[in-house]
Amino acid sequence: MNFIDFHCDTASAMLEQKQPLFKNSLKIDIERLQQGEAKAQFFALYMDKMEHRSSYDYCVKMMKNFKRELSCNSEHIELCRNLSELEKAEQSGKIGAFLTIEEGDAIEGDLEKLRFFKEQGVSLVTLTWNYENDLGYPNFEWNHQHKGLKPKGLEAVELMNELGMLIDVSHLSDGGFEDVLQHSKEPFIASHSNARAMTHHPRNLSDVMLKKLADAGGLTGINFFNNFLVNGELKTKLELAKIEDMVRHIKHIRDVAGVEVIGLGSDFDGIPNPVEIADASQMSKLSDRLLKENFSYDEVEKIFWKNGVALMREVLR
Repeated sequence: MNFIDFHCDTASAMLEQKQPLFKNSLKIDIERLQQGEAKAQFFALYMDKMEHRSSYDYCVKMMKNFKRELSCNSEHIELCRNLSELEKAEQSGKIGAFLTIEEGDAIEGDLEKLRFFKEQGVSLVTLTWNYENDLGYPNFEWNHQHKGLKPKGLEAVELMNELGMLIDVSHLSDGGFEDVLQHSKEPFIASHSNARAMTHHPRNLSDVMLKKLADAGGLTGINFFNNFLVNGELKTKLELAKIEDMVRHIKHIRDVAGVEVIGLGSDFDGIPNPVEIADASQMSKLSDRLLKENFSYDEVEKIFWKNGVALMREVLR
């Protein structure tokens, strides 16, 4: 079954480990995407702002490296910015590659840099990672749970609406989520977040948030990190992320907010734990399991790609 994965950290791993895109030792490469029947993969330009003198400079360096790899593999994969470009890529037998930014500090508080990244083909920005930045506050360890977006964050939301970019609230504080909900005129996404009622972790979304996200026409991508999936106490050591826990979260989100709010956001090459779905080539393990759990074929298609296509059609330009 085709799939759209809204989050991986492969682009940063490629740069740091000097890995190619076609075939590598990571969880995602072109060969694995082809084997898994990927329709599109969203590649995050991820950075830890504490490790770089300039988040912007590092992000541009990572973007240039990734684009070089796309150019070297242009017969297999193509940079896309919207649904129309994805459909053209599909007609040529290519996988759609979407560029995203994970850490709003990449724009360093300068909205002209946001315009620059849009011009370079970036389609989605995760407003925060694990640190406070010029846009807002993270939901890391509950420390800033009730703090909202900063004025520059509200301006970024307005500009992203204008530019036709997806606003990503994964990693964002609950207060920031509410501000995006109130100020965005377009649907938005939690590209890699699960259900807080199933696993009590600040990175997951509460039932109230899931319902509001669904009502806004948005989407949450199921994350394969074990501590966002586990049934019971959070783990102090890395353990296998199980498909049964993914299904548990998916069932809960469907029952609370509807199947139309669910997508995929694996976080491959960004999570340290092993996963029962070992890499992008094995996504069918999840679709097969959902079918066995009495999800209809149409429901599974919605989760795997149809909901993503609907969101792209609505927002991306």
